[in-house]
Amino acid sequence: MRQVERLLDGHELAIVTISEPISSANTIDANNLRTSDVSSSSLDSSTPANLQADLDHYKELFAKLRFSYVEQVTKEKFIRAIVGDPPLIVTPQENTDLENHNALAKAKLRTLKQEVADMVAGLGTRGRELSRRYERVQLETAYLRELPERVMEREAQVNELKAVRRSGQGPLTSLPLAQTLEMVDSRKIQMGEIDRQLEQMQSQASWKRKELERLRVELQNLEAKRQNSTTAAQEAKRRKQAAFGGIEDDLEERGRWWTASEVLLKQMLEARG
Repeated sequence: MRQVERLLDGHELAIVTISEPISSANTIDANNLRTSDVSSSSLDSSTPANLQADLDHYKELFAKLRFSYVEQVTKEKFIRAIVGDPPLIVTPQENTDLENHNALAKAKLRTLKQEVADMVAGLGTRGRELSRRYERVQLETAYLRELPERVMEREAQVNELKAVRRSGQGPLTSLPLAQTLEMVDSRKIQMGEIDRQLEQMQSQASWKRKELERLRVELQNLEAKRQNSTTAAQEAKRRKQAAFGGIEDDLEERGRWWTASEVLLKQMLEARG
C-alpha cells in the first residue's frame, strides 16, 4: 500500500502538469521574441477546452505563416530569375519535370499527413484509456486505504463470534458451518410448509365464514317464522279461550303448537346439517 502511494505521489497526472512544457516554452523574454495573440492567462487555467482553443489558434497561425513563407519565397525566386545575369530561362520540359516532382511530393505529403492523423488519433485513444486507468487506480487506492480498517472490523467480529462460541450459550451456537447451513435449509423448508398450510387454512376460513354467514341468514329467517307462528298460535288460543273457554280447546291448541315446534326444529336441524 505504501509503495503504491509513493508511486502515485511521484507521478501525479493533471492537465496543468502535462501542459508545463508548453507553458515553459512561452516564458521566453518578450523583448527578444514576438508573442502571439493568445492570452497568457489561458496557461494559468489549463483545461481541455482552453488547450483545444490554443491548438486551433496555433494551427491557424501556422497555416498563415506557411502561406506567407511560400508567397515570399516564390516572389524572391521570380525576381532573381528576372534580374539575374544571365536571366533564368525555364523550358517546358523543366516545368513538366517540376510538376511531376511536385505531384510525387504532394502524394508523399498526403501520406505523411494521414500517418500523422492516425498517430494523433491513436494517441488520443491511448490518452483516454490511460485516463480511465488512472481514475480506476485512484479508486482502487482509496479502497486500499480503507481496507485495513475494514479488516480490523472483520477481525473484531470474528473474535466476538469465537468468544460467544466458547461461552457455550447454546448447542446451536457451537455448530460448524456445514451443519448450520443444513439446519438453515431445513428451517426454510419447514417454514415453506407452514406457509403453505397457513394459506390453505386461510382459504378454508374464508369459505367457512361465507358458509356461517349463509346459515346465520337462514337461521334469522327461521327465527322470524317461529316468532310469527308463535304469535299466531297465541292469538288463536286467546280467541278460542275468549269464545269457548274450554279445556279441550286448550289441549288441542297445545298439540298444534307442539307439532309446529317439532316441524320447525326438524327444518332447523336439516338446514344446519
